[in-house]
Amino acid sequence: MTRREFTLADPPSGDALGDSRARVLAVLQAAREPIGVSDIADRVGLHANTTRFHLDALVEQQLVERTTEDRELPGRPRTLYASTSDSTRTGRRSYHLLAEILTSYLATHTKQPEQAALEAGEAWGRFLIERPAPFRRVDAAAATGQLVETLDDLGFAPEAVTVGRKREIRLHHCPFRETAEEHSDVVCSVHLGLMRGMLTELDAPIEAERLDPFVEPNLCVTRLTTRPRAGSSAPRRAT
Repeated sequence: MTRREFTLADPPSGDALGDSRARVLAVLQAAREPIGVSDIADRVGLHANTTRFHLDALVEQQLVERTTEDRELPGRPRTLYASTSDSTRTGRRSYHLLAEILTSYLATHTKQPEQAALEAGEAWGRFLIERPAPFRRVDAAAATGQLVETLDDLGFAPEAVTVGRKREIRLHHCPFRETAEEHSDVVCSVHLGLMRGMLTELDAPIEAERLDPFVEPNLCVTRLTTRPRAGSSAPRRAT
């Protein structure tokens, strides 16, 4: 494996990249050679899938480069990551325009943009969460905790609350606020799908029933309900 030398520079601000992504970049800037996903995840305290999600975004931003381990030992070579020289100079590349283009295209060129956005979000939500070990049941509290933790890593500033007997996830920050204000049907459907996908992957006894966007200027609210587990015929009831 070829060694590369990197200097530690101040990472781009949390506002530019999000705190979790900025931490991932800082780890790579501090590393003296390319490192793998599991090592990065351990150092930043994130799940490997969430770390990989941030790494993919950093590669797209040209702040990180992806290589394959050069090894002579048996076994599949690891994928390695290293910061680029661009990462010491910039981090403010904006995906606002790209989000606008993709969202507006989906809104105008598909017959059911909300459903398409929901399905896309569900697929990514299932990818971002770790499936429980076989025969391990995740209760509502644990599922809510994992949901909140992952949403926090993605920059939603979530808060789990119970109002009466009803559970809610309050989102105090929207990473795509400007786009959501113009295309809330698409963007909010993606976000609802993310939460549904994560809870489905956990086989949680709760599900995200709906997302109420911008109930206050900086607040969106996800309403949770109970649901039967996979293979169960128990009727749904409201929490």
